[in-house]
Amino acid sequence: MTDQLFPNEKIIITEYFDVHQDWAVPIPGFFIIASRKGRVSLNEFADNEASEFFALLRKLRKGMKDVLGIENVCLFQDEATHHRLFHLWIFPRYPWMDEFGTRIESIRPAIEHAKQNMVNEKALREVKDMVKTMGEYMRNFPS
Repeated sequence: MTDQLFPNEKIIITEYFDVHQDWAVPIPGFFIIASRKGRVSLNEFADNEASEFFALLRKLRKGMKDVLGIENVCLFQDEATHHRLFHLWIFPRYPWMDEFGTRIESIRPAIEHAKQNMVNEKALREVKDMVKTMGEYMRNFPS
């Protein structure tokens, strides 16, 4: 199996950011906002980048709730990641994840569960459908 299940599943690309499905995890709606300008930390964003970032995040989260029906998410960002670029992960919380808990430490087991049990046609199609739906939402609906 490839480390990149979804290398082309982009939601939107702007001047400063790339919004896409997490490439290696088959959890529908597990999105990433990544810097296109080599930033590592929020504190490195210029004012216009910070404004665009917050507008993207706000619109993405609104679409996740209103269009995809994702009620709860966990946001996380780590400046010490191996790729050394700013990434904000938007991790959706689904009822099936409750068996792993509801705190931050429950995310890793949910990700591992998805990698081991959700690499199937149904889940992969759902991921691709959500990316397509969110891409249309991000391009066509006002903030």
